[in-house]
Amino acid sequence: MKTNYAAVFVSALTYWILGAVWYGFLFAKPWMALEQMTAEKAAGMNPILPYAITFALNLVIAFVLAQICIWRSVNTAARGAALGILLWIGFVGPMAFTNYMYEMRPMQLFAINEFYSLVGLCLMGAILGAWSKSAS
Repeated sequence: MKTNYAAVFVSALTYWILGAVWYGFLFAKPWMALEQMTAEKAAGMNPILPYAITFALNLVIAFVLAQICIWRSVNTAARGAALGILLWIGFVGPMAFTNYMYEMRPMQLFAINEFYSLVGLCLMGAILGAWSKSAS
């Protein structure tokens, strides 16, 4: 199987848009409060660079997830979503939880930040799995 670059791009874009919805609408107020982020501090951030870097990193994540999907012969949205969830359970969640625990950060912040990556990996895996046949 070959890498489906359209699926990689769309899954990265989906994760990027999810971030905008997650942090911009769904959890904006509690996230800002837990991070002690003020509107003034947020307004002082570079308006383009973090978003461009985030999208580039999402492309890396999507590409690597696509390679794992190929390696594991993931060929359905359900199997792709399951792979994304499994990777989060096995790697992302435990590593992040360890950091939050030692840094004594609020568990509500863990839930906001890390469930975003859980949902994102699930969505990306589903997209990559669903499109795997078109790259053969």
